[in-house]
Amino acid sequence: MQETVGDEEIVTPGEVLGKGTEVKAGRGAYLSRENNTVYASLTGRRSVVPPSSESTDQRPIVEVIGHKAHGPVPEPGCVVIARVTKVMARMASADIMCVGAKAVREKFSGIIRQQDVRATEIDKVDMHSSFRPGDIVKASVISLGDARAYYLSTAQNELGVVSAESMAGTTMVPISWTEMQCPSTGQIEPRKVAKAGA
Repeated sequence: MQETVGDEEIVTPGEVLGKGTEVKAGRGAYLSRENNTVYASLTGRRSVVPPSSESTDQRPIVEVIGHKAHGPVPEPGCVVIARVTKVMARMASADIMCVGAKAVREKFSGIIRQQDVRATEIDKVDMHSSFRPGDIVKASVISLGDARAYYLSTAQNELGVVSAESMAGTTMVPISWTEMQCPSTGQIEPRKVAKAGA
């Protein structure tokens, strides 16, 4: 979504800034080699820096100057807290709520793909036995994927579901790596559980 503040164009993560043949990616931008397109990697003001006259590469540099007021932005390698919104056969969608210990101020979407749920027996992962809508998960950011959603991973012991409600609406207690139990009904439900205390 592009909006204009004064004469400045504001861009958001995943927004197309130009073709790699026409512009170079500067700060706050990156080049996707798959389609040779430059995208914004953070929310901020779009800025184009003309090439120097001595440079052999005469493409202008496009960069995004971030706004501190926008709060934290997910970046590859950082740990986030997200709420699962939808679970499908091969992936789960989530809304990122915190980056590290800081709450985000704008909406960031995340996707946990089947191959990124756990480190072992990847081909046997059942998404519906790993997550349910409403679950709170701790995940690491792999990259900014497509459709402006970040690819997330729970493939470490300390990553996975940290809080979940049972069918009865009670906060469940983790009893193993793969199960959580409802304290009121005793019902056990499958989950990809995060290691407690990590």
